[in-house]
Amino acid sequence: MGLLDDLRGMSSQVAGGGDASGGGGGIESAISGLLGKGGNALPGLLDKFGAGGLGDVAQSWVGKGANLPVSGAQIKSILGSDVVSSVAGKLGLSPEAAADKIAQVLPGIIDKLTPDGIVPNPEALAEKVAGLIRNV
Repeated sequence: MGLLDDLRGMSSQVAGGGDASGGGGGIESAISGLLGKGGNALPGLLDKFGAGGLGDVAQSWVGKGANLPVSGAQIKSILGSDVVSSVAGKLGLSPEAAADKIAQVLPGIIDKLTPDGIVPNPEALAEKVAGLIRNV
């Protein structure tokens, strides 16, 4: 149960019947792309949320308290249409549905990557990202 099971479940429900576990497809690959190689894009991603007026929301995912929700529309606003469309293409979904999927899983992934309430150094973050994605 939990985040990894949610990711597995969403991956198996990808529209179009594509194989979400390989070939660069699936929610794993999409979220991996948002986080960058080894998670090195996480600080920049968090900065985007701050610049878009959702810094408190994103910081709740990093912090030790409850994760505040984010909507698909907010994800699309922060990440931009091009990024959301790219994820949609990987998942075989509409941009709106892809934004909703990202909104469902991104808070939990960031929360799992930052269990101590801080963004870890790049090397530690790379290990955590690889472990999360490998276990999906």
